[in-house]
Amino acid sequence: MLFYGVLVAGTAIATLIVAAVLVTIFEHKQEARVPFVRVVEVNEVSTDPEPWGQNWAHQLDGYKATAGDKFYGGSSAMPASKLEHSPWLKRLYAGYAFSIDYREARGHAYMLYDQAVTERVTKRKQAGACLHCHASNTVMYRKAGLEAMGQPADDAALAAGLNMPAIIEGFKAVSRKPYDEVLAMVKAVPDGTPGENAPVFPEDDGGAAAATGHDEAHSVSCIDCHDPETMKTRVTRPGFVLGMQALAEGDAPVPHLPSVERWRRGDRSEPYDPNRDASRQEMRSFVCGQCHVEYYCANKMVLTFPWGHGLKVDDLERFWDETKFPDGSDFYDYKHGETGAPIYKAQHPEFELWSQGIHAQSGVSCADCHMPYQREGAMKVSSHNVRSPMESVATSCQTCHKVDEDELRHRVATIQARTTRLMDRAAAAMTDMLDAILEAKAAGATDAQLARAYDLQRKAMWRLDYISSENSKGFHADQEAARTLGESIDYSRQAQALALRLRAPTAPSTEGLPREPVKGVTPIKGEAASPAPAASSGEAASPAPAASPGE
Repeated sequence: MLFYGVLVAGTAIATLIVAAVLVTIFEHKQEARVPFVRVVEVNEVSTDPEPWGQNWAHQLDGYKATAGDKFYGGSSAMPASKLEHSPWLKRLYAGYAFSIDYREARGHAYMLYDQAVTERVTKRKQAGACLHCHASNTVMYRKAGLEAMGQPADDAALAAGLNMPAIIEGFKAVSRKPYDEVLAMVKAVPDGTPGENAPVFPEDDGGAAAATGHDEAHSVSCIDCHDPETMKTRVTRPGFVLGMQALAEGDAPVPHLPSVERWRRGDRSEPYDPNRDASRQEMRSFVCGQCHVEYYCANKMVLTFPWGHGLKVDDLERFWDETKFPDGSDFYDYKHGETGAPIYKAQHPEFELWSQGIHAQSGVSCADCHMPYQREGAMKVSSHNVRSPMESVATSCQTCHKVDEDELRHRVATIQARTTRLMDRAAAAMTDMLDAILEAKAAGATDAQLARAYDLQRKAMWRLDYISSENSKGFHADQEAARTLGESIDYSRQAQALALRLRAPTAPSTEGLPREPVKGVTPIKGEAASPAPAASSGEAASPAPAASPGE
């Protein structure tokens, strides 16, 4: 009887365990089948991320995590100054606002706050184009565009759909307006939470609200990368849409962007549209590339992505070389404060440098590494705590690289250290170049005489700035970064040598100086071989090498 009792009890327990497992599997399948429950409705004016978080809580939690443990506002909490760490940057940016204030980057949570309080904005008047990537601004662009097109721009019209043609029209209308005026326009449009203006990130001292008058202005948020109806990834930045059209219409090879190559082989009846033509995997890079790029964002012309000739540093430089301002004058970002040379300023060309690297060529997207997939119950979601892959090596790297974590970290550190050392050499060459040009000017050299040196200065500084402003320290494409810095060193030294010639007195003639003719080891047919040089005292002469067969 005891045996049968134990058997019955064991069977009952086993049945309960199996039932529990089956129930859990069923629940997980249901979770996977219905990955979210739409608790509230969001639409094309929902720039406030809080309502989105009621439907997609895990994603909002990740986004908020980009602020760290706590949102730190106020000047005392600002990140370290790059100008103090690398003083040569002050000379690189002499005459430009970055020489006043240039700091280490922080997470997406700080995008609008840090821009609004930087001395580049508070001490220098900037264009509203700067908000193209730092604020959730599609509603503002759409409203300005609809008004410019003479169409209704009430709240209902703003919420009706993305309407990229209106966004592009509005973008062109406001791009050259003053920063403060455009920020006020962003705050004036609805954000989907009428009457509720509490900041998403509570500040420790009210700094952000005081600095930006936040009200209904938000940093880049959910609506900038996701369709509120379907949650599909999308691009909303008009500069990127126009830049991709120019790239597609060019002939530069872009094998890592198969949708562009496919569009080129088609009838081209409509411009390339990333939201229509790109693959899902491409979109996992495009949503990042709409901001992490090089562009012109001052007030002499509309914000422009320089992709008409391709995505390499040389292609972008060629584009700027061929660009004219609306008044017909040559393009430049700023006049250098020491030499007066016209200079190009690189912004943050992560997308362009990534495009030259092994990860892009292998089909690895930005999000694969910086927003890796993670499990939330039965759901696989992309982490929205956007950060360095070194903070999540297991999910960011080891899904592909079956290598020990320490080895992966060592590889990254080695690439970044080599890039940094090469960057320091390029910076030293740049400062030597600037000193030489200034000395030449002090010696009486004219701008006409220095014109070639100014051209070389621009080339050298463009390349140094390109890699120093790109935030991977060369990792996105280490060989391309090394090539770019090597060319920067070369151009700096060429400019230095030219300036030194202008500074120094006329060189004496070298005619008459003794020279040893250079002759090859193998004599030319019909010419006697040169006698071997006599050995120095105490040194035996080496026998001539035997000729190879056939010589």
